[in-house]
Amino acid sequence: MSIREQLEHAEKQRLSPKASFAINSRGRARYEAPQDENMRTCYQRDTDRIVHSKAFRRLMHKTQVFLCPEGDHYRTRMTHTIEVARIGRTITRALNLNEDLSEAIAMGHDLGHTPFGHAGEAALSEVMGVPFHHNEQSLRVVDILEKDGRGLNLTYEVRMGILGHTGGRVPETLEGQIIRYADRIAYINHDIDDAIRAGILSNSDIPKDITDALGHSHSDRIDTLVCDIVSSSMDADKIQLSPSIEKALLTLRAFMFERVYRNPVAKGEENKAKDILKRLYEYYVTHPDALPADFHPQLGIEGIERTVCDYIAGMTDKYAVNKFSEIFVPAAWSVRS
Repeated sequence: MSIREQLEHAEKQRLSPKASFAINSRGRARYEAPQDENMRTCYQRDTDRIVHSKAFRRLMHKTQVFLCPEGDHYRTRMTHTIEVARIGRTITRALNLNEDLSEAIAMGHDLGHTPFGHAGEAALSEVMGVPFHHNEQSLRVVDILEKDGRGLNLTYEVRMGILGHTGGRVPETLEGQIIRYADRIAYINHDIDDAIRAGILSNSDIPKDITDALGHSHSDRIDTLVCDIVSSSMDADKIQLSPSIEKALLTLRAFMFERVYRNPVAKGEENKAKDILKRLYEYYVTHPDALPADFHPQLGIEGIERTVCDYIAGMTDKYAVNKFSEIFVPAAWSVRS
């Protein structure tokens, strides 16, 4: 047997019958012969394709909550992704499910996030006239936009896990459902940490009924949530929290929306960020030749509006600001000596 076949065989011997086995994957949109890969399972291969993609590298320069924060320790989409992957793998391992699948979904779940976080989503929703959802854009990135329009050709299970990490569609696989929870556990808790660092929140501000249920520190809350998911899902056919912990998490999320996500200090620059993206959109729609050359083939297939939306959605915060300055801000004039 090849190493891949040995790994697939080991999954059957080691994992729970509820796990998503690589050998049973529903496959890729474009067929690839198994013998073309003799070292990795299909889910391991998907993780590597995502990690080596351009969209993944851009995550390190995309905002999480605070726009262009001053300081080295605020989260970015990249650090968020890593935290989701680690929480997801811990839960997956404890439930004896497929860690390779959960890791692949985690690594790809936020590839479609815009610059400036949810302010960017709001801006693109306004200019496009239809809601822009980052989970749908993440799927679009891996299906179409990467590799010059060829996409990454990921497996069905990874693709649906990426799409279903938020929104109305819940992934069929238990591993995908784990990442759906891991994403929420990660962002709520690390956003508390960042808000405390920014001086707009303190641990004592969190209501006592929440801390009594989930814990009084960052690590305690994550530990409570992870342990509860594992114990509540062990004998179930879906991934779930116990009712009391689920209620506490939802209450904490509502608290974060009230105190942080809509906080004027945290969101004070959002209107400027939205204006940057709207003006860039208007400029490129009227100047399609200014788009990078690798976007030109898409113009004839999907039209100018969708192409410009894809280009702007893929920008990092800094790149969007630089392109805005390049286009709209007069360059400094100097006299040559």
